[in-house]
Amino acid sequence: MKKKIVSLLLTAVMATSLLAGCGSSSKPAESTPAETPAPAATEEAKEETPADTTAETTAADAGAADYSDVTLTFWSMWNSTEPQGKVIQEAADAFKEQTGATINIEWKGRDVKTILATALESGEKIDIFEDDYSRIGKTYAEYCYDLTDMAKAANYEANSFKCFNEVVTGWAGFLCAITEQPQVGGVFYNKDIFDDCGIEVPTTWEEFLAACQTMVDKGYQPLALDSTYSDFTFGYHLDRVIGEDVIKELSLNGGWSENEGVAKAAQQIIDFVNAGYLADGAPDEYPSSQNKIGLTGKVAMVVCANYVAAEINNNTGSEINWGMFNYPEIEGGADPSNAYAGANSLAITSYSENPQAAFDFLMLLTSGEFDQKMADAGSQIPADPNNTAPAIMNGTVETLLATSNPLSWNMGLNENADLGTNIKDICIGLYEGRYATGEDFAKALDALYK
Repeated sequence: MKKKIVSLLLTAVMATSLLAGCGSSSKPAESTPAETPAPAATEEAKEETPADTTAETTAADAGAADYSDVTLTFWSMWNSTEPQGKVIQEAADAFKEQTGATINIEWKGRDVKTILATALESGEKIDIFEDDYSRIGKTYAEYCYDLTDMAKAANYEANSFKCFNEVVTGWAGFLCAITEQPQVGGVFYNKDIFDDCGIEVPTTWEEFLAACQTMVDKGYQPLALDSTYSDFTFGYHLDRVIGEDVIKELSLNGGWSENEGVAKAAQQIIDFVNAGYLADGAPDEYPSSQNKIGLTGKVAMVVCANYVAAEINNNTGSEINWGMFNYPEIEGGADPSNAYAGANSLAITSYSENPQAAFDFLMLLTSGEFDQKMADAGSQIPADPNNTAPAIMNGTVETLLATSNPLSWNMGLNENADLGTNIKDICIGLYEGRYATGEDFAKALDALYK
């Protein structure tokens, strides 16, 4: 069993590298993650917004339980001084006041992922742990408590995003994780520029191109792009043409030139670049291009995950009026409703002696008042869609609610761990103008398999 877990972890490390940062402007790794990047810790919000609504049965109901003799050990991926850590501690204190239970929080930081396997295998005293939801569902599922019945009794479905619940259930065969910090990817844009240009949010590629031309005509530069995110940006576009499952198959086995959708998607990007819709210097070295959104006020959009908004604001000292929309639909292509989505989540160990108390605490933390505090303090998407996303996250909740089959990071382009770096370089070249035609791009990819 130990060999199985170690093998899975090594595969994940070889294929990807966590973008997580505990600072406000941590640099993403050049090899981007299949797992969910942990949102960077941000300065505490000046004002905390109370939750607007709560579900019929929320964590507050846990106050009726008496857990006076219960002590729960919680391994957290945060540090106690971070905004997220402070909210967790506040929730633990409130839970003790309500129920008498003691939450013993061990602040493991981002390195928790490197020590969990051994700890779980040995049955170390852990009741609750935090990690990326894909690792919980794929690697640690056998050490996780089945939360299905407790979630049903608590009406958890009404306080959570369906897409995450269905995905982890599909991986593990049961509900093994409670979403804590959702993430979503798409097009993040300066709403003031859109307003100045009279642009409505585009939903199709044709509308997107028209919006870009309008911006250029008004003296703006439509799209920032750092080389770090070249495969993420093209992966999104390619998904809209052929779908993620096909991308994964091509990534593993080649045959890019045999799928006409690959050349079509690449040609659309070549035409996009030739039309002058990239920001000056793009693709640039991270974070130079995305920072131009804040530094110049003339660059309108970037394709990334939601942490990019706070990252740009923090890097540039700006307060962009952010909006977000899902990557546009391409006529005749794949399902346009899905978005990249991931989550840092919470799990209860299968051997916990107090799983109901642990679950009640998770409900307190991830819904209602404390979930709203977490969203506000960390400038992140609330785990409970009934709560309100910070202004910097406008559009994220709606996109997640519309997503039924979340896309993975890079939409399958990094499925082949051995060729991930090479595929990324070819994607960078696409935006640099290295290929005259979409067919040339597809041939360059196929050459990697010879």
